[in-house]
Amino acid sequence: MKATFFIPILSLLVSTGYSQIHKLEISHYIFPEFRKGTVLMKAGGSQATMLNYNSLTEEMIFDQNGKKLAIGPVSQIDTIYIEGRKFFPLKEKFVEIIYHNKYDLYAAHRCRLVDPGKPAAYGGTSQTSSTTTYSTFMSGGQLYELSLPEGFGTNPYTDYWLKKDGKLSQFTSLRQLSKLFDDKPELFKKYVKENKVTYENQEGILALIKYMEKQ
Repeated sequence: MKATFFIPILSLLVSTGYSQIHKLEISHYIFPEFRKGTVLMKAGGSQATMLNYNSLTEEMIFDQNGKKLAIGPVSQIDTIYIEGRKFFPLKEKFVEIIYHNKYDLYAAHRCRLVDPGKPAAYGGTSQTSSTTTYSTFMSGGQLYELSLPEGFGTNPYTDYWLKKDGKLSQFTSLRQLSKLFDDKPELFKKYVKENKVTYENQEGILALIKYMEKQ
């Protein structure tokens, strides 16, 4: 179940379940372990704690004596800092600030749960419902652990938001990003082709944004 974070400032604490099931080192967190971070509140004040971002539940999680708790209410949080990386609330989730200048680039870290499947006829497997699987893990608190039970995996991916000329737009492919620069389509196409930019390469996306910003 979801937990809530609030310290004096953080006043509402509800613990999640803790699983003792054997785990593989397959993580759905963006950091390999919980790291020191700081939560800045909109009302003022801050709190230092051990933090990590769960890209499967799309929640910022803190570790309180071994219990994994989700930070909330999200709307009352201003900014979260973790080892030089900066996160802030957007659409009731947290996004990471990748670039801030004339244009701003934000990354929404996400991933899908990969079900190992159930045995099927002729030696094959059949995938169970992802919704059922997700609900089962949520109710057991296992999605809050750093790794998943044996046999399960994750498929991480990133969605982006671009703030350009005061307008915030989401893009999930280079084609969608190109539409945000429809005033300079040839420059966009030329740069992508010459530099072999792919959507999966964040450094390439960032370099493309910086290039288009200067044109």
